[in-house]
Amino acid sequence: MSLWKIAWRSIQQRGVASLLTSLSMALGVTLVIAVLSIHGVIRDSFRNNASLGYNMIVGAKGGKLQLTLNTVYYLSSPVENIDYAYYLEFLAQERRDEEFQHSIQARAHDALWRTLQLQTLAAGGEPGGGPLLMGLAAQPALESAAARYHDLSVLLPRSGVALERGRQSRFGPLTQMAIPLCLGDYYGHYRVVGTTPDFVEQLRIGPAADRQLEFSAGRNFQRYNDENGYFEAIVGSQVARTMQVQVGQRIASTHGDPDAGHEHEQLFTVVGILRPTGTPHDRAVFVNMEGFYLMEDHARPIEQENLLGGGFGQMIADAQEETVEPLRDAGSQTGSPSADVPAGSAALATTPPAPAARWPEPLPVEQREVTAILLRTSPLVALGMPDLINEGLEAQAVLPIREINGLFELIVKPIQWILLALTAMICVVSGIGILVSIYNSMSERRHEIAVMRALGAGRGTVMSVILMESIILSLGGGILGWLLGHTLIALASPWIEAQAGVRMHFWDLAPSVQLQEVLGMDPTLPWLAVSSEVIVIPALVLLAIVVGFLPAVAAYRTDVAKSLGT
Repeated sequence: MSLWKIAWRSIQQRGVASLLTSLSMALGVTLVIAVLSIHGVIRDSFRNNASLGYNMIVGAKGGKLQLTLNTVYYLSSPVENIDYAYYLEFLAQERRDEEFQHSIQARAHDALWRTLQLQTLAAGGEPGGGPLLMGLAAQPALESAAARYHDLSVLLPRSGVALERGRQSRFGPLTQMAIPLCLGDYYGHYRVVGTTPDFVEQLRIGPAADRQLEFSAGRNFQRYNDENGYFEAIVGSQVARTMQVQVGQRIASTHGDPDAGHEHEQLFTVVGILRPTGTPHDRAVFVNMEGFYLMEDHARPIEQENLLGGGFGQMIADAQEETVEPLRDAGSQTGSPSADVPAGSAALATTPPAPAARWPEPLPVEQREVTAILLRTSPLVALGMPDLINEGLEAQAVLPIREINGLFELIVKPIQWILLALTAMICVVSGIGILVSIYNSMSERRHEIAVMRALGAGRGTVMSVILMESIILSLGGGILGWLLGHTLIALASPWIEAQAGVRMHFWDLAPSVQLQEVLGMDPTLPWLAVSSEVIVIPALVLLAIVVGFLPAVAAYRTDVAKSLGT
């Protein structure tokens, strides 16, 4: 009979005690497997979130970690906002031109230009060609006046006007992607994020940042369409599941605090539901930024007096003095009949009010703010751009990967090691239970051991049998614990996938680890990466040998003559 079979028969003789001892080891191993799997889930989720699809965040001055948590994970309170015009500096000049067409000052500039044209033509007087010739002669004066009376550097040239071009896009040529985010509202307890359709179209996710956001139902929202205007939204998978949101449903957001804030009257139509991504995007609602600005309390208050009030009238009066009056004098000297400037010419130059439309007009640039800007640049640009941005007073640049790594190393990783240490201690306690169980049984087995010795078994053989019993109990408990742990993981897999976006099956092992990293050795050493669960098996064997050594020594030192006489 083999020694393993003898050890197994000995365990069967003490079935209840052996089962309870092995079960204690199984529970310890179950906890170890659970912690290792949770560690793998957190690490995979962290890795998925670390490849954000962008490498820089620009926001208001303040805490870098708070800006990262607020922007990447939609946690913490929003920081202060930055001007929309600052966001436009990261766009190409063509996009800036389009955006500034909706600015108040651009409209004021156009109104001033048309007013000066009418007044100049009125000063020319002669309908047979005089006004045209006078208009051509007035062109330099018009251009000078128009250039002088724009008070913002973002004003852009107009057709037929050689207006001095405003400040060029400082960062546009250096930026591959710039996506604005507007935060501050909630849907339930989920964050509402105002952004542009580029968020879905340009952002990439996954460990390699090569996956595009996809829809399980519906489509991406549009900047404007006739059916829903500016008020379209898409929701993350977790929001859709928890709040039972469906495509076509109209939802309202809450301003400020999700519990104490007031609910907006304006409703957004849900046009798409995102597939699960395992990122914070699953826990957010994304709305069209144009509609976000049009909601109550979202417009930035500005002083419009200098643009559309008395200040604008003063601009016209000053420009008239610089252009029309000299032309009137020039016309009188050349014999051209002069004409008085018609009263109310400024009113003629303004655009008549448009008929009432179904949807309001977009908010002007001056009344817009953004909470953060997601930037993707080349690695070389990312080295110098943060310093350039941080030197200014408007905003700060944050490298989110650096902040996330610091958070992971400072908080998450130590907690994981603490949990792993606690579960390892549970296994050690279970091993001590095996030791106590076998050691206590030695007083009952002295006669059995003496018989084995009398039949010719040596001390080493008896000692080996006791060690084998310890190994069988440890391995039996370990295998049972592994099965229980993976069963729990399989049962919890739908919940894990919903929360972290990481799919786990029964046979999935914990992620691999570099042994040299665990041992604190040189990471460049060519060691193979193995699953942390694989380390558990030899660790259990080693533990069984350690805890079985003391009972084995007791069996080794058993007095045969004395034990046979009892």
